[in-house]
Amino acid sequence: MPFDYCVLREATIVTAHMILDTLSNIDRYASLHPLFPRVIAFIRSTDLNALSVGIHPIIGEQLLVIVEEAQGRSRAEAELECHRKYIDIQLVLEGTDEMGWKPLADCHRPVSDYSVTRDIQFFSDAADAWISTPANAYCIFFPDDAHAPLVSTGKIRKVIFKIAVI
Repeated sequence: MPFDYCVLREATIVTAHMILDTLSNIDRYASLHPLFPRVIAFIRSTDLNALSVGIHPIIGEQLLVIVEEAQGRSRAEAELECHRKYIDIQLVLEGTDEMGWKPLADCHRPVSDYSVTRDIQFFSDAADAWISTPANAYCIFFPDDAHAPLVSTGKIRKVIFKIAVI
């Protein structure tokens, strides 16, 4: 049964697919993918707030981080998106990102075809859940998760780790 709205407090939230948690618990997920320990090491050894907006390769095309700053948008403006080549770890640094989520298998209204070069496809389906993700919390979205990021009434600064699916 889909949930309507999630707020992170003291607990980890794990749905059938995506994960919401705080940085204090990041070690729990190191074994989910061979490159997750590299993400954790990068987070611990890098001043993420000092990174400039843009794309920063960590291991070529296998692991990169995107720094994004944006004014939030409304739920109605945010389309669900999915990726096939990458897992996203979306870590909020400033603000609160209320991210939409829906299993990709339940998305039936594509807005576009899948773009191999951009690794993205958009859908006009409604999200099953809205996940309030505050600073120092993150969502992990796998290729079978559609998500709608950057929903907020304020400014959001975040880093998105793109981890190649092996």
